[in-house]
Amino acid sequence: MLIPLHFVIQALLILRVLLRRHRAPISRLAWIVVILALPIIGIMAYLLLGETNIGRKRVERMKRVLAQLPDFTDTPGLEAVSAWPHIPEQHAPLFKVGQSISGFEPVAGNLARLTRDSDAAISAMVADIDAAKDHVHLLFYIWLPDGNGTRIAEALKRAASRGVTCRAMVDDLGSRTLVQSDLWQEMEASGIRLARALPVGNPLLRVFNGRIDLRNHRKILVIDNEITYCGSQNCADPQFLPKAKYAPWVDCVMRFEGPIVRQNQYVFAADWMAEVNEDLSALLKAPVASAQTGFPAQVIASGPTARFSAMPEMFETLMYSAQRELFITTPYYVPIESMQAALCAAANRGIDTTIILPQRNDDFAVGATSRSYYEELLDAGVKIHEFGGGLLHAKTMTIDGDVTLIGSANMDRRSFDLNYENNILLHDRNITEQMRQRQESYLADCRQVSVAEVAAWPWHHRLWNNTMAILGPVL
Repeated sequence: MLIPLHFVIQALLILRVLLRRHRAPISRLAWIVVILALPIIGIMAYLLLGETNIGRKRVERMKRVLAQLPDFTDTPGLEAVSAWPHIPEQHAPLFKVGQSISGFEPVAGNLARLTRDSDAAISAMVADIDAAKDHVHLLFYIWLPDGNGTRIAEALKRAASRGVTCRAMVDDLGSRTLVQSDLWQEMEASGIRLARALPVGNPLLRVFNGRIDLRNHRKILVIDNEITYCGSQNCADPQFLPKAKYAPWVDCVMRFEGPIVRQNQYVFAADWMAEVNEDLSALLKAPVASAQTGFPAQVIASGPTARFSAMPEMFETLMYSAQRELFITTPYYVPIESMQAALCAAANRGIDTTIILPQRNDDFAVGATSRSYYEELLDAGVKIHEFGGGLLHAKTMTIDGDVTLIGSANMDRRSFDLNYENNILLHDRNITEQMRQRQESYLADCRQVSVAEVAAWPWHHRLWNNTMAILGPVL
């Protein structure tokens, strides 16, 4: 009786795999193999991890929240800061793709400063929080009760004590250490309004209401509708004690002023209202200040409830747009086929193409999978460098000395399909030059990977890498 039932369940799941929308053929094949080759385990794996399901109730709530928020295109003063007249024709399609993801048009009149390192980024945030007059909004995937995490918490407590409205949100899984700490209780007692994104609850019951590993990976700080931060920085020390053997974590963060702040505010408000019964619409209805001297920029916020293949399309469009130079840093490289093809195509058409990856990755499966793509990249002419001065966690891309993308999204399938991410795309030669100098500085702690080195890898090395790559669509 049990054996026929098992075959029926397998058949139904395979039918489900074949009928699911927006699934790449290689991903369908991988899941079919897992379901057939691993009795019971394969079935359980698909039920737990096979579908990007955040739960029907949560989807309905998020739809209600978005319907409740004012239309961003109706923001007073938005017409005066439209960036389209300031964007060169060859770069306009990049911002069109970004607009198709989040609905935000590029806005002009922005200023930015690239912070020196992780500790300097936290120090800048603390200084801005200490100067806040009306409100402070924070959202972090990982917030630890360590040195830097406590510095931010103390700054919020000081702000709350002088009457500033402070709202702090963390991912419930990524920041579970903070949520279970005394510091979290102290923050709440001081008057800081706290929220947990995508609460896990009872793990055994949680799986029936959406995947437990769909997480809010964003890193956002908004102060007084005037200042925002964007980058790879979690609220933690660079020593990152949960994975100290890979330290230091090397991050890249920009501090922005200008109309772009309102777009990050909109993203925060939507995430906050999805978890807290509090309407933040009034903050989004305030007029946007007229554009001063500054550059065009655009927030690109993606996630499992955004349109399918949003971030891969953004990355690939940037790659194909490069005419002279393409430089990428990412800690996790697990591309879909079209992205690997886009990166190879850039080098094949003569673009000076460079990518920096960690020498020691904190995720062994991701590290092995990344290396399975080395041979094809090197054959195309891509320069691959491995960073050995810790774990390079910066997620950056520069194109032709004109365009920069910075944010939280990695070039892996978690960021493509499972995580809520936040990035800023900008067009400015000066800021991009600063970013290029930062990227160049990483090379001092890198070793370049050669064609000969990869060709000399032993067979068991290749077997391990390629096996992990096959599991990529599943993982």
